Amino acid sequence: MQHKYNTGIIGNGSFIAHINSSAEIVWMCWPYFDSSPIFGNLMDEKCGNFQILPNTKVTRNSQVYLENTNILKTEIHTESGSFAVIDFAPRYYQNGTLRCPRNLYRKIVPMTGDVKIKILLNPTYDFGNQTIEPKIVAEQIVYETNEFQVYIQSNVSLNQILKEKEFILNQPIYVSLLESGEIKSSLSEFVEVEFTKTKHYWQNWVKHCTIPNFAQKQQIRSALCLKLHQFQETGAIIAASTTSLPESPNSGRNWDYRFCWLRDGFYTLLALTNLGQFEELEKYSQYISNLTPTEDGRFQPLYSIFGEHLLEEKILDLHGYLGNKPVRIGNSAYTHKQNDAYGQILLSLLPLYLDERIPEKNRFHNLNLIQKILDQIDITMQEPDAGLWEFRNFSQKHCYTFLFHWIGAKAAKEIALKLEKQNLLEKAERLMKEAEFNIELCFNEELGCYTQAQGKKDLDASLLQLITLGYLDPHSAKAKSHIKAIESQLKTKEGFIYRYLHKDDFGKPETTFLVCTFWYIEALACMDRLEEAIQLFEFVCEHSNHVGLFSEDIESNSGNQWGNFPQTYSHVGLVNAAHKIASKRTKSLFW
Repeated sequence: MQHKYNTGIIGNGSFIAHINSSAEIVWMCWPYFDSSPIFGNLMDEKCGNFQILPNTKVTRNSQVYLENTNILKTEIHTESGSFAVIDFAPRYYQNGTLRCPRNLYRKIVPMTGDVKIKILLNPTYDFGNQTIEPKIVAEQIVYETNEFQVYIQSNVSLNQILKEKEFILNQPIYVSLLESGEIKSSLSEFVEVEFTKTKHYWQNWVKHCTIPNFAQKQQIRSALCLKLHQFQETGAIIAASTTSLPESPNSGRNWDYRFCWLRDGFYTLLALTNLGQFEELEKYSQYISNLTPTEDGRFQPLYSIFGEHLLEEKILDLHGYLGNKPVRIGNSAYTHKQNDAYGQILLSLLPLYLDERIPEKNRFHNLNLIQKILDQIDITMQEPDAGLWEFRNFSQKHCYTFLFHWIGAKAAKEIALKLEKQNLLEKAERLMKEAEFNIELCFNEELGCYTQAQGKKDLDASLLQLITLGYLDPHSAKAKSHIKAIESQLKTKEGFIYRYLHKDDFGKPETTFLVCTFWYIEALACMDRLEEAIQLFEFVCEHSNHVGLFSEDIESNSGNQWGNFPQTYSHVGLVNAAHKIASKRTKSLFW
């Protein structure tokens, strides 16, 4: 049986909830992206859930997003009748101010026949180690810990909910999970108003995305997914909202991705900028500006959503997803040297200086930050690091790191020209030449391609970006030879791309890394191999789950989804590949 993640996600920039096709909330960290889940039986039954359970046998179910929104609709069909559950988190503008309270609304709607349901609420905390006893106070159920309170309001009996009694579905039932205890005089009217405003917000946001007429449906879903992964309070962008979903079964490659990697932030912003969205970039720039580097000026590869440095990695005594252990929280990669981050910061900030669509650009100018980051490229130019793939037990002089030294210095050069800063310009040009020299030391004449690191013969799919980011002329002999080598060694017969195939700290990778396949598609488009790019893009898009969401990894021969889910990397890759294909198609029509 094929493995696909059986959930959609909802959120509003304050939290993310994973809801399966039985309308069960199986993962929801609270109150923040990186907190313990209050509903977490995705990892272990003891971690709690929020279930809508019919009293007769389920015959089938389905799940979709309402068009161009992050509102999820799940239909449950039973032997005696059917009903729908509509889940959403509020996000809208009110009197010119963005509102995204940490609330979750569930509307249970009768459809056909006679159905009775139970509402099963079982929140826990501290990864299942702390039960939260409910109490009814002032017409609401209150769940309280030392860190927060959660308030449950409904238009049906709260005692009946707690006693897990059945309700006949002869009217819509509303169940709201709220961060504050303000009593709503008419909950149904309140939720319907919140629904209408939230639906309008998302559809209006999509309407203002710049999406060319290629794979629009997939790009829209990817854009909406990416938007949910930015923490509204600080501007941090997390890599995924899950932890410890294995890259392949029993591999031990189970990681906590609920943090802000500076690298991932760059890729996400690149995709959103391609879509014509700049609010996220503006907020992220504030997050970057508020980070505190170490005494020697270094930035970590990743930080918490509040910019905290310490992300201590721990292994929890949990069953794990489908029994896959270990379950980790925290991520030791925060201790790594991953020097590509400096170039990515510079490149992600570049539109704030150059793009005329961003008003009041001067308020973002932080020349001191630009100079300090460029200094770090200078200092770390010859330093081996853990690289993009975060190798834990060895360091190398990675070609990918040198590529981002080059492109970061190039971004600084553009900023220097814009601001007419001669000293900055001269330093940027010098560092571009040094980075180029080091990149060329990674070219292996025998293999006819650039290898993962200086003095190594290992191939690395991340170096497809030598083509997509403009280091190599896509029509040059070197570019053609480089991509041919990657195709011969890292491409599966189905068309997916491994990130690399040599042994690392955990052995040889067993699954393909989905963003690598999108990088390959983008490179094909850059090289005018457009029909190949389109064909593979459409094939890969068949490997989303039932609501259009992509995992981190794909098992090539089976199409199984693995790795953390949904993964921003994968959706970023889709958007950028689609953007490149669309631009090439348009060019071919007119030239």
